[in-house]
Amino acid sequence: MKGFTAKYNVTELVYYEVTDDPIAAITREKQLKRWLRARKIALVESVNPNWEDLAADWGSRDSSLRSK
Repeated sequence: MKGFTAKYNVTELVYYEVTDDPIAAITREKQLKRWLRARKIALVESVNPNWEDLAADWGSRDSSLRSK
């Protein structure tokens, strides 16, 4: 079975949220999944109006910042 990103050809990260609490993360994910597409688009555009790939420079990060 294909995963979501393969099935829908997802190639860019345009929105994410950070939390240290895995239960809160799961709760938030379930909340967002219930939203209509228009509301999700409005959320993305509220923080990333140009829909820039937020992970575009992750491969070029300073290696000293990585865990050893």
